[in-house]
Amino acid sequence: MNLRPIIDLPDEPIVLSDGTRLSARIWRPEDADTDPVPAILEFLPYRKRDGTVARDVLTHPWFARRGYAGVRVDMRGNGDSEGVMEDEYTPQELADAVEVIHWLAAQPWCSGAVGMMGISWGGFNALQVAALRPAPLKAIITLCSTVDRYADDIHYKGGCLLNENLGWGATMWSFSSRPPDPALVGDKWRDMWLERLEAEPFLPALWLRHQSRDAYWRHGSVCEDFGAIEAAVLAVGGWNDAYKNAVPALVENLQAPVKGIIGPWVHKYPHFAVPGPRIGFLQEAVRWWDKWLKGIETGVEEDPDLRLYLMDGVRPATSYDYRQGRWLGLSKGSFAGLGRRRLHLGTNGRLTDTPERIDALLASPQHTGAAAGEYCAIWLGPELPGDQRPDDALSLCFDAPPATQAMNIVGAPEVTLRLASDQLQGQIAVRLCHVHPDGASTRITYGVLNLSHRAGHAAPAPLPVGTPVEVTLALDHIAYRLPAGHRLRLAISSAYWPLIWPAPTATRLTLLDGRLDLPLCPDDAGTEPHFLPAETEPPWPARELRPPANSRVQSTDLGSGSVSLEIIDDFGEFEDMDHGLITGSVAREWWEIHPDDPLSARGRTHWTETLRRADWSVRTETTSQMWSDSSFFYIEARLEAWEGEDMIREKTIKATIPRSEI
Repeated sequence: MNLRPIIDLPDEPIVLSDGTRLSARIWRPEDADTDPVPAILEFLPYRKRDGTVARDVLTHPWFARRGYAGVRVDMRGNGDSEGVMEDEYTPQELADAVEVIHWLAAQPWCSGAVGMMGISWGGFNALQVAALRPAPLKAIITLCSTVDRYADDIHYKGGCLLNENLGWGATMWSFSSRPPDPALVGDKWRDMWLERLEAEPFLPALWLRHQSRDAYWRHGSVCEDFGAIEAAVLAVGGWNDAYKNAVPALVENLQAPVKGIIGPWVHKYPHFAVPGPRIGFLQEAVRWWDKWLKGIETGVEEDPDLRLYLMDGVRPATSYDYRQGRWLGLSKGSFAGLGRRRLHLGTNGRLTDTPERIDALLASPQHTGAAAGEYCAIWLGPELPGDQRPDDALSLCFDAPPATQAMNIVGAPEVTLRLASDQLQGQIAVRLCHVHPDGASTRITYGVLNLSHRAGHAAPAPLPVGTPVEVTLALDHIAYRLPAGHRLRLAISSAYWPLIWPAPTATRLTLLDGRLDLPLCPDDAGTEPHFLPAETEPPWPARELRPPANSRVQSTDLGSGSVSLEIIDDFGEFEDMDHGLITGSVAREWWEIHPDDPLSARGRTHWTETLRRADWSVRTETTSQMWSDSSFFYIEARLEAWEGEDMIREKTIKATIPRSEI
């Protein structure tokens, strides 16, 4: 392929119909005015100038050299774009994206065909915009995204409140508090900054006011109408990321052309993600774009519907550089057609082939879950689930006999339990673990359920005290090979802190019987696809002034008995060698609970963001905390904005929010 010389335009204005100016960075071939190219849009609030620049420069110029325009747009109210942002995935955000798509298609350097790509937020809104069907949008690539904003995002899981609701909301509180770069927007930078500081909401309080799957969450959940999407969809995810379930859901349900890839990765693009193996994601993307944006036959339609990385069983660790395994190509509908094995919960902590009645008390200490790792592994610190033995010791565990032959678990295991409760509310966490011959325990996959949501997330209902109920929950999708001679363990707890917020009562559950349905894949199933090696553009030209560092420390107060987790992610400080902007960021979180008291739960965050160049410097300090009693959640958040040594704005937000079956 002949690579085309490109130009890099750091601040192209896109003026929307209401007069708001969005800032775009565009990489495109030099000769695109005479030989137009399709455009690939990535539409984010994460600041192209200093937020996602390190990954953007690895990706968009690579596309541009191969006959595309890579377009990175700061959303309204973020980075170098005007306006204010009120929430995630609002009708305004999606309408802005549609306007941007039409603007791109109308440019003289654009062929009129547009693709949309993104990871996480950008993967979400790519799906949501595709459901609106703007005519120029022919294809999307969505990575680490969701089809259901309530059931499979950072807010709620299984009807349980995820602590990531506070953690990620505090992240956005910090991200969106930063000003635009005066070198791009000029003297109006301060007015733009003050406008966004004045208007910026603390989103966890808004999200917490919607504790069931209501109209707020149905908006933007493409599972409401998969048929609305007509653009071709390439869906990509990682087994060590929170967002792996969307890929099978899209492949199974979309009527539009669709393919899926799931590797062993955390929440990163696959051409630079860990754990390895990385793949030639950019080459895969160009195959997709060439077919759907240029009409070139590249063979993508003949690819397996799902290309999954079947991970070999591994000893537990909080991070991995590489996961051994092999790629597996499966056809649409193959999950339903795979073999299944049913195991039953038996007496004396056994998983058996025949049903047994059990009568087991489940009353886990509130700090059960300390080995869960991060909900969404992203920052590359010690984030993955470690050895599960500490949590296993606080849970009801049921072990299968050693496997007589290797077992390929591919799909979403399902667990059904019959239980009774002594309280109106409660929760369960179910972990499927790989137990090694020496007793080490690796979490394979897991699920959680708010028992008030046992019949669905739209209309939760209290538990009938003392009356047995049957509940079913699907664990997260996975592809994992259990070696011969090793055991499967099903571990069940009534708490999973600090991943989920505790129920308001220390509920005691009686487990009466249950079963585990395992999706199994024969060794000879499917095909073994191959990928080209990962390629990228040269890395971001930056000078490191302070190195990044990550730490996670668990501790117990031997006086009070409280258990705490401290998380510190120092993202370092870097100088951009192209334009001299120096950026720094430090995130801190603290999670504390007493093993005997669910109402002792408390989460706190503190972010520091700095920007400076020559004699100009700004800083924001954002803090938040959350606690609860049996009736209410309490949230406080504070923002301080500093210009040099002067604090130019401070604001405090307080909210008291009733608990509703959660």
